[in-house]
Amino acid sequence: MSQGQWYPPEWPERIRALASGELTAVEPRRAATVMLLRDPGERGGAGGPVVHMLRRRASMAFAGGAYAYPGGGVDPRDDDRLIGWAGPSLEHWAGRLGVATVTEAQAVVCAAVRETFEEAGVLLAGPTAGTVVGDTTGAEWEADREALVARELSFAEFLDRRGLLLRSDLLGAWARWITPEFEPRRYDTWFFVAALPEGQRTRDVSTEADRSVWITPAEAVRGYDRGDLSMMPPTVSTLRALTPYGTAAEALGAADDQDMTPVLAQARLEGGELVLTWPGHDEFTRHVSTSDARGGAV
Repeated sequence: MSQGQWYPPEWPERIRALASGELTAVEPRRAATVMLLRDPGERGGAGGPVVHMLRRRASMAFAGGAYAYPGGGVDPRDDDRLIGWAGPSLEHWAGRLGVATVTEAQAVVCAAVRETFEEAGVLLAGPTAGTVVGDTTGAEWEADREALVARELSFAEFLDRRGLLLRSDLLGAWARWITPEFEPRRYDTWFFVAALPEGQRTRDVSTEADRSVWITPAEAVRGYDRGDLSMMPPTVSTLRALTPYGTAAEALGAADDQDMTPVLAQARLEGGELVLTWPGHDEFTRHVSTSDARGGAV
């Protein structure tokens, strides 16, 4: 068992309640997160691309203190009307994401792009299908970002106001994980990969995070294995999957080959133990004595 796995103290009791029928699983909310990459030459080093990560505030009800990527839930207005779109069609995205309609596909991709702008100040959009905005700092950009965060402005309205197209070709779908059924806050989350657009830079603007870092996936994994960095299983899994790639472009080019089968944790009672597994990801298997309710980030 790696030492940085985020493991809340209430999980054993909730698993027991789910197994006994005392707990009813809540419907997961759809969400999207983006693994934003930057090539090593842009930081004067080597060893493959670096990825932008946020440390969630310890006070957060979900995954407090854990390192994650910029992301969040789908806004109901992410699919309320068609938006300016560049790149693969919505039909393509519906198939790739495993959703039934183009409306659902738009909502998930919009959430990925919107949340990256809200939490990192990076915008995957441009005035034409072949261009992307440059510097997104400044008072006017910040006012729009804050209005999006406050839900005073929809993403469609934001793009229309600025005459921008969402550049879906700058994204690659990488993985899909669903929060375990025993969690009170559940998310059906699509993980995307993208390269930091030229001329843009990340900013520490997320109200949900107290720290941000650029780090190679291999460095992040080593920190997790040592117990220095707390992470949830999908974060660790996607970091490990990124380690073979030498550039952001290589990783983006490999996105279409990634398995998008949803990963959902399973919990069962086995003798005197609770066994928690993520199918296909044996490193995260957890055995907990039925008399042990300590939990923790272990």
